[in-house]
Amino acid sequence: MTINNDRIQKLRETLKQYWGYDDFRYPQAEVMTAILTEKDCLVVMPTGGGKSLCFQLPALLQEGLTLVVSPLVALMENQVQELRSKHLPAGILHSEVSKFDRKQTLNALKSQQLRLLYLSPETLLSPPIWQVISNPEIKINGLILDEAHCLAQWGESFRPAYRRLGTIRSCLSHHPISIASFTATADINTQKTIIQSLQLSNPEKFLVSPYRHNLQIQIKTIWTPKGRKQELIQYIQRKHKQSGLIYVRTRKDSEELANLLNQEGYKNQAYHGGLGSNIRRQIENDWLQEKIKFVVCTNAFGMGINKSNLRWIFHYQAPLLLSEYIQEIGRGGRDGKLTEAITLISETTGFFNPEDKQRRQYFLHRQIKLYQEAQRFIKQIPKQGNIEALSREFNNTNIQLYLSILNSSQQLRWIDPYHYQLTLNNPQSSIELLIKRQQKLTQETSQYLTTKTCRWHFLLLAFGFPPSNNFRCGKCDNCLKIKN
Repeated sequence: MTINNDRIQKLRETLKQYWGYDDFRYPQAEVMTAILTEKDCLVVMPTGGGKSLCFQLPALLQEGLTLVVSPLVALMENQVQELRSKHLPAGILHSEVSKFDRKQTLNALKSQQLRLLYLSPETLLSPPIWQVISNPEIKINGLILDEAHCLAQWGESFRPAYRRLGTIRSCLSHHPISIASFTATADINTQKTIIQSLQLSNPEKFLVSPYRHNLQIQIKTIWTPKGRKQELIQYIQRKHKQSGLIYVRTRKDSEELANLLNQEGYKNQAYHGGLGSNIRRQIENDWLQEKIKFVVCTNAFGMGINKSNLRWIFHYQAPLLLSEYIQEIGRGGRDGKLTEAITLISETTGFFNPEDKQRRQYFLHRQIKLYQEAQRFIKQIPKQGNIEALSREFNNTNIQLYLSILNSSQQLRWIDPYHYQLTLNNPQSSIELLIKRQQKLTQETSQYLTTKTCRWHFLLLAFGFPPSNNFRCGKCDNCLKIKN
């Protein structure tokens, strides 16, 4: 890409003025240039690589509004709070915003006082907000999809609204807009899903390896539930003076484990998506200010939260997906210093401690059940229709999930964010492909947890950055065994 020197100089001046940095890290300047020249982008940069700056800074240099779609309230609020502290015109809308703040933001939006507006996908596509945003008088420069891996990882069964975002550009045709998607992890298939779902037009790709030389990965096999608790407590005894995170898979697990560790004398908090917004913000601040050294959390914690001296990440239970896992360990060691990433797994047979095996099977069974329900649902709906009418007719909370699955299996396409059309694909074979893909992802995680090769070699290969055959990180448990 040809980079205009005057534009780069202006970007550097703005960077220095508001963020205090003298220059960019690769590929920040290149991404910003692409955005400013209205090109679609697919950006894969490691956690802590400075993704948010890539779209925040260009938005300040453009007239009009940049929409930022983000999956988590915590992520949006942290970024908007930081922008406002620099006196930059940013707003936020999501389901937990108070009526007063919502009204203030909408007024600022209508009077075109904002440069950045953060929204959840559900809020963006809610009819009252969409009516305002799609008003031809509001100039929109671009759509940013932050944490875009959620489109593939969660979009089918957790946040189905992601699947409807690809139609936004055609609905805002009164203003030409570009679309840029950002994520820390996206393998080849996820990249294809993002490009296809968002209908990106010949996107500029910026793909940076997720490898972090200072992350020391270790997988430990435990034999009983009691042994799992003992292993964690012994680890906390050694590390309780350093900043860390403990990841679990469910809200119940986070609360039970946090209580256990508090009873053992280690001050901490449980964190999950079921907590109120104010409580979550307080826990985040307590952790960032080191009033508590660690948090027992689900994957709701961590995205966009920057803590440079995070020294250890402890997965109390085996991760279900590598995409989640590499995001979570990537939050450690942003200061470049050695950071430990420990994961506990049950012995592989599941005979002595079947919880990992049961959790994996439950996850797969739940996904397959949804796929099969969607397959039956397609026979009950008209070839063309709209999502609101279906929701009223069927009165089923899973309607959006089914439509998302049918879109993912290419049996349904979105005409606009609210109207769909069925295609002529074979439903049986399409759903079977989804099931096989889910089984493959789960199997890949199991293979990683039990591999005898270098952990980083496996991860880089899985995410489309194949290292040389003789590559070894030299720090993971498997590399250290070979050394010894």
